[in-house]
Amino acid sequence: MNKAFVKESSDADDDDLDATQPEIPAGAKNYITPAGHKRLRDELLNLIDAERPEVVRLVSWAASNGDRSENGDYIYGKRRLREIDRRIRFLTKRLDLAEVVDSSRQENTDQVFFGATVDYAGDDGEVRTVTIVGVDEVDLDLGHVSWISPVARALLKAKIGDQVTLITPAGPEPIDVIDVHYPAPH
Repeated sequence: MNKAFVKESSDADDDDLDATQPEIPAGAKNYITPAGHKRLRDELLNLIDAERPEVVRLVSWAASNGDRSENGDYIYGKRRLREIDRRIRFLTKRLDLAEVVDSSRQENTDQVFFGATVDYAGDDGEVRTVTIVGVDEVDLDLGHVSWISPVARALLKAKIGDQVTLITPAGPEPIDVIDVHYPAPH
């Protein structure tokens, strides 16, 4: 079949940031913890040094088998190659914009800043724990929330014992800051 009749994503679509990742607010820096920066850098290096060369070998082998229009290995390989290249561009942009913040050097340890692990209680009295991290490090299962999330915005700059207001879809909710911890210095 002629390529003119086949809908394939263009490279212009690939240039957009990965749609599954949150955007950094305009004018804001891409704050990230040292561990998050290392994880993104390791993923980028793995894509460049291991995954991409393997897929290129597969596509090259599949192309040498003849008719590419019905060659599943070739079609899948080209699609996977575009996905890898898109992720490489995304990671490269994010790492270029990243500002690594080592919260273990925080001197004012009774106040909430980026990288803090905070214990807080809402009206229901249930104590919750969150760690404020970069937008690329969010993992709700571990309690890692982005510094731009509503709970982090409410907690930032609060001190132990303060009561702050968390804006929720159900309306404002007062929360009490119980404790603030920072990672131990390396």
